[in-house]
Amino acid sequence: MVTIAAIIYEPGNSIKNKTGSWRTFRPILDNEKCVKCENCYIFCPEGAIQEDENGNFKINYDYCKGCLICMNECPVNAITKVREEK
Repeated sequence: MVTIAAIIYEPGNSIKNKTGSWRTFRPILDNEKCVKCENCYIFCPEGAIQEDENGNFKINYDYCKGCLICMNECPVNAITKVREEK
């Protein structure tokens, strides 16, 4: 549930507020093309891109809003977009 003006009243409660449901485009990361430059990780405004134990990056779609900044910042075009299907 989102509060009025999306104000967060308690520290740490943003974890409960998943934001990926209003996405129009879904970024798709191709780990075969990824050079692990971390640009997607650095520029994601939602912190929705995480690094796994093998050094690969993955997108947490519960929090990805589909802004596609990650796609625009990727120097090797390892991230593409597809229209989100509901």
